[in-house]
Amino acid sequence: MTTIRPANERGHANHGWLDTFHTFSFADYYDPRWAGFRSLHVINDDTVAGGGGFGTHPHRDMEIITYILSGALQHRDSMGHEAVLRPGDVQRISAGTGIAHSEFNPSPIEPVHFLQIWIQPDRKGAKPDYAERSFGTGAARPGLILVASQEGRDGSVSLQQDADVWLVRLGAGAGVSHALKPGRQAWLHLAEGEAVLNGRELSAGDGAGLSEETELALSAKTSAQALLFDLN
Repeated sequence: MTTIRPANERGHANHGWLDTFHTFSFADYYDPRWAGFRSLHVINDDTVAGGGGFGTHPHRDMEIITYILSGALQHRDSMGHEAVLRPGDVQRISAGTGIAHSEFNPSPIEPVHFLQIWIQPDRKGAKPDYAERSFGTGAARPGLILVASQEGRDGSVSLQQDADVWLVRLGAGAGVSHALKPGRQAWLHLAEGEAVLNGRELSAGDGAGLSEETELALSAKTSAQALLFDLN
């Protein structure tokens, strides 16, 4: 079964400096039909204007993944990490017993567009941890790329949860498939472009949950980029 989450039905808030869309319930947006999917709790599609950003704020007991689509995002945290994330970069923060961080757009004029994902960890009270990897641009690394996994295999960042996160980059007319093992479910978020997922058409910002399926087949109608979550 494939359930589509249309982009234009997501939660939305525009604060001037921040234009944000919520696939699942978040902050002041609540919809009991969309309160997460398995261990996947948050997909926020954020655009921060030049010079804007999130001041220092706390998190705990959550796996936080940030993926940059365009622009740059400056990160600082209470663990002493500082970084400027750029397109193709994946950052993972295991908040554990507690961290604080800030995120700002270092450009005075250019917006930064990124996805922020929260995955519930498989245990509470873990030691906070940080990791980041660059996966280049779509032209340099097309196809299906593992960017996060429980064991940090194949060059991915590690997660404290039985979840695989794949980056999908496709040129127009290209396609990929991904097998789902028995008992596994998947969520796909189409970040850019137009594509067809198991016969269902998707546009940028659309999401889709797959359960009781054995395979996911994605073909791009235009150049497209997506995140695929393979979940226990």
